[in-house]
Amino acid sequence: MIDKKAPVGVIGLGTMGGAVARNLVERGWTVFGYDVSPQRVAEAQAAGVRLVDSPAAIAAAATTILTSLPSPRALHDVVQELAEHATRGCIVAELSTLALEDKTNAESVLRGAGHRMLDCPLSGTGAQAANRDLVIYASGGSEDIEALNELFLDFGRAAHNVGPFGNGTKMKFVANLLVAINNVASAEAMVLGMKAGLPAHQIIELISAGAGNSRIFELRAPLMADQRYEPATMSIGLWQKDMRVIDEFARQLGCPTPLFTATESVYRAALANGQNTQDTASVCTVLENMAGLHRP
Repeated sequence: MIDKKAPVGVIGLGTMGGAVARNLVERGWTVFGYDVSPQRVAEAQAAGVRLVDSPAAIAAAATTILTSLPSPRALHDVVQELAEHATRGCIVAELSTLALEDKTNAESVLRGAGHRMLDCPLSGTGAQAANRDLVIYASGGSEDIEALNELFLDFGRAAHNVGPFGNGTKMKFVANLLVAINNVASAEAMVLGMKAGLPAHQIIELISAGAGNSRIFELRAPLMADQRYEPATMSIGLWQKDMRVIDEFARQLGCPTPLFTATESVYRAALANGQNTQDTASVCTVLENMAGLHRP
């Protein structure tokens, strides 16, 4: 178990990483943060995160480091810098949703430099991250996962050891496949009900209490009812990165995903409509247009 007095580094202060850093500060951790975005830096600094100017500076400040990064290139660059500058024996918990190959390559680089990497993707939306309602799928060294358990539970509601390195990412792909389907299914159900003349919030109240409910319906249907798609808890543009990764993983396994594949055209239509910065709940507007449903 790491000492709560020991500093923690967070590299990547976007929607998820920023929420993680803020929640750790609120729970009494000393958090050093780094991001390339001035806006994200300002938000984190206002929340009490101690900002530094590089991953190398994070490595100088902390031996426990969390990374929440938007792309394989960002992970590659950060890992190279940590490998060169971090004191041997660092634990790096990688929280992003990226291709398994990218994570495996990063783990190899860090291991070669004397560090230990965990694959720990997060299940939850940005809104859930803000409320410490995340589930951590931790994979890698069991002793390191156990050592970070208290840290995990100070920004999430549950942390699970899912086995060898990479199993966390595999579990996240399974979870996100369901998220993709349930999000579009929720929009389809909302549009059917509204087109039939049912009040949107009545649909939410009764479906949430019945057998057709899902966690995604609870999270996204209120956004659909209120047509409230910004700021995004997960943007359509960023979600497409996750969709591509899941699709490629399933293809490599030779595993058919007919329902997941069926949702792709709906997300692509939202992108074509210029909704890339809107919440994924905004797929509801695509189905509204298809149904000829016009709301104020």
